[in-house]
Amino acid sequence: MQLILGRKTEKKEGSYTTYLFEKGMDKILKKVGEESTEVIVAAKNDDKKETVYEIADLAYHVMVLMAEMGISVDDVTKELASRHVIDKKVKQEKMV
Repeated sequence: MQLILGRKTEKKEGSYTTYLFEKGMDKILKKVGEESTEVIVAAKNDDKKETVYEIADLAYHVMVLMAEMGISVDDVTKELASRHVIDKKVKQEKMV
């Protein structure tokens, strides 16, 4: 994540990450959508190697999105921790 954050502040010429930041939110979101679809297709085809590859691409593009929006890994970790509940009914009520 640090490398991605670094590309946002110190743009390196020729860097794909720099390119995404320069193109902006629409391009970043387009890539997140494309990579999500590719994960689904690879998993549907029961291709573990391709699924891992596509998950890595998706994770990267999600991290670029996080950097663009100022969302940290800690923010996501805290959100996930707040969802840890034993009773499904309690979880549903919390989500409302």
